[in-house]
Amino acid sequence: MSTPPSPSPGTGHSWPPPSLPQAWGPPPGPGRQAALNGFALASLLVGLLCLPPLGIVFGVVALVQIQRKRERGRALAITGLALSTCLTALIAFAAGPVLTAVGDRLDAFSEIADAEGELTDEDRLRPGDCFNVPGGDLTGRQPTTYKVDCSEVHHAEVTFAGPFDPAQGAGTRAADLQAEEACWKAQDAYAMDTWALPRHAGMYYFSPSRESWKDGDRLLLCVIGTPEEDQRGSLRKDRRTLTTEQADFLTAANALDLAFGRSPEEDVADALQEHQAWAREMDAALGGEAAVLERHVSRPQTAGAAAARLKEIDSARSAWRRAAQAKSPAEFDRQWERALGAISLETEKALRGAYGLSTVVPQWLEEPGGPGGGGPGGSGGGPATGSA
Repeated sequence: MSTPPSPSPGTGHSWPPPSLPQAWGPPPGPGRQAALNGFALASLLVGLLCLPPLGIVFGVVALVQIQRKRERGRALAITGLALSTCLTALIAFAAGPVLTAVGDRLDAFSEIADAEGELTDEDRLRPGDCFNVPGGDLTGRQPTTYKVDCSEVHHAEVTFAGPFDPAQGAGTRAADLQAEEACWKAQDAYAMDTWALPRHAGMYYFSPSRESWKDGDRLLLCVIGTPEEDQRGSLRKDRRTLTTEQADFLTAANALDLAFGRSPEEDVADALQEHQAWAREMDAALGGEAAVLERHVSRPQTAGAAAARLKEIDSARSAWRRAAQAKSPAEFDRQWERALGAISLETEKALRGAYGLSTVVPQWLEEPGGPGGGGPGGSGGGPATGSA
């Protein structure tokens, strides 16, 4: 290998240094145009037409290549990147509710596997039918119902299925109260001996919502719900399974319970007239029970218990009448307490036993703050729960 000669002394010259390599390539010469980057165009087209997230990737790749290769399309790549980013964010925002709905639907499908029975539309259910719902949830909207034989474990038993036409339209407080009272009456006629209902039973109803009402939904479905424990067998105990005396007494007793449950929601200090009207209703309901007992007081099996109850009813009616004429909220409260105190739970138990009915005191009569032994309780075997 030869080496270059040393510079001559005094000449002032040396060998020139080697030239540096061109790292990025030479710029285009005169008359030569840089190529358009393909990823820049793809970023815009893909973002607009199919997959905005892929457009973001193409936009980033395009900007890197344009810088390295000195190609055209920087503005196009930036536009495609920005557009793809915005569209991706918009899709993610819009897809949120959809993904939630899909998740809920998948959850429902997973629960359906636990619901035994034959899938049946609500409008095909009739009084006496028993059914299951996914997860045992009787409080949700428009439950999916699976009809089963009542001898099998079930979540609910239908007491009423029929048209519902609330005066103020569906979805209102008035409509809820109307549906609740209709279903209490249906349950009292279906399972007349309310003391015989199991403690885990409750009254539930399904009525039209504002939205379903617009679509023509007019169905009110009333059920005895037993989702908390395994329930086998029907809870039906109506006039067909009772004696005439039992049915007559229970009709009057349940009417009294229903009247007691209609107590005004407002405090007596704010709605004295409404409470006075309620007192008159209680007096009338007690009168209805007294009329039945007077027909049975001469019968040996019910004579003693009926006579004791009639005496209590007479005292209670006197107090309710004075409450209906009370001049002040304080006076109403005093008469109300006297009316409740006039009715004994022990007398009620003895009377029901004389009729051959259940003597097991329901939980809603034992709860602290409830009527207890001092008067009639709310009708039925549990809380009323509505579902639109």
